[in-house]
Amino acid sequence: MSVEITIEKIQNSRIDQFDPENIGFGKIFTDHMFLANWDGTTWTNPRIVPYGPLSLSPATSAIHYGQSIFEGMKAFINKKTGKPMLFRPRENAKRLNRSAERMVMPTVPEDLFMDGLKALISLDSAWIPNNEGASLYIRPFMFATDDFIGVKPSEHYIFAIFCCPVGLYYTKALKIKVEEEFSRAAPGGVGFTKCAGNYGGAMYPTLQAQKEGYDQVLWTDPLTHTLVEETGTTNLFAVFENEIVTPALGNTLLSGITRDSVIKGLTHLGHPVTERNLSVKELKNQLAAGTLKEIFITGTAATLMKIQGFGHQGNYFEVMDQGNSEVSDSIKNWLNRVRLGESEDVFEWNESV
Repeated sequence: MSVEITIEKIQNSRIDQFDPENIGFGKIFTDHMFLANWDGTTWTNPRIVPYGPLSLSPATSAIHYGQSIFEGMKAFINKKTGKPMLFRPRENAKRLNRSAERMVMPTVPEDLFMDGLKALISLDSAWIPNNEGASLYIRPFMFATDDFIGVKPSEHYIFAIFCCPVGLYYTKALKIKVEEEFSRAAPGGVGFTKCAGNYGGAMYPTLQAQKEGYDQVLWTDPLTHTLVEETGTTNLFAVFENEIVTPALGNTLLSGITRDSVIKGLTHLGHPVTERNLSVKELKNQLAAGTLKEIFITGTAATLMKIQGFGHQGNYFEVMDQGNSEVSDSIKNWLNRVRLGESEDVFEWNESV
């Protein structure tokens, strides 16, 4: 069922201010954004308008009580057809709704999500960069809008999508610190959602790690701080001599769409992945034995990045001196070629606009 969307085009495009060779990440925004309002019973007034500020009451519920969720996804230019393609967008729609249900927010029908998304990308397709490593980052999000002070679910919400052309999120291999004091999420909490508070709470320990010379934190389980969970805002993979391991999902880990793509892709390439508990002790023991070949992380923004080494209890452990990146290189190259239409889309992940 098609959603009727009203469109108000910008009078003067800002695209001439956009330099594809000097993009950065998250600082440049396209001409338009998609908006829809929840009136307490249904989504209303789906529309595309010029990108710009939203007018909000100081009492807006999301600001005070945290009912705010988001997604991250990307669009690419297909190298064969020259047309914009979305990578696994329906998985983002599903994950947004899992977050919404946990945060007592209305779910977004898939046709509203997809029709709004495709209309926006079609309108702003000229902003999709075509140079190596670049893409159009897409940010769907939803937040509570009741102007009310009191702890209760809001009755009104805004669902919105905006876009920004981006380059590489990370430009070099990362050094990560094993975090044993702070926790990203608690059992039974909201760690499996993409709610705003998860990211705000991670900023302080991340900043402390950066002051110590690390790029990111390696989150561990909140009960024992011995099991690997996530790295910053990404999922982690460890390549051992006879096994590739990624931590098993639970309610303290985000189910990464890139993570799932890498698991399926590696299996397709003949490198099956084991999802199980992975301890910091095992990483250290395998490294000492020479059987830890590489560690890499995956995420929408980061795509795939290698880990240089990790710090634990005041000691630093170099990983990349093992000199082996066969697995990470192969899956990164395969995934990029699939997204750009240069390799067969065996899982039918790409969707045209």
